[in-house]
Amino acid sequence: MGTLKHVHLIVHGRVQGVWYRASAKEAAEKLELKGWVRNLPDRCVEIDASGDVDSIEKFIQWCYQGPPGARVTTIDVQELEAGVIIENFQIIR
Repeated sequence: MGTLKHVHLIVHGRVQGVWYRASAKEAAEKLELKGWVRNLPDRCVEIDASGDVDSIEKFIQWCYQGPPGARVTTIDVQELEAGVIIENFQIIR
């Protein structure tokens, strides 16, 4: 594994009710990322992800596309200092 990167994303658009969280979890696991995803009350999706720089970049690109039925308008991306890394990728409520 190369250099680690930790990002916090807010995904805007039609991203709730389209299996975005489950699909994001699957995409993150394929890229061996750690973190979590959850719905927000304002109909956005929040994601916190850590992993290899290349994998994070691929995941962010996936987030712009999302699952079928999603229509992502924008993503707020914030890079964070590497912090506590959980052991897997979770859907939280």
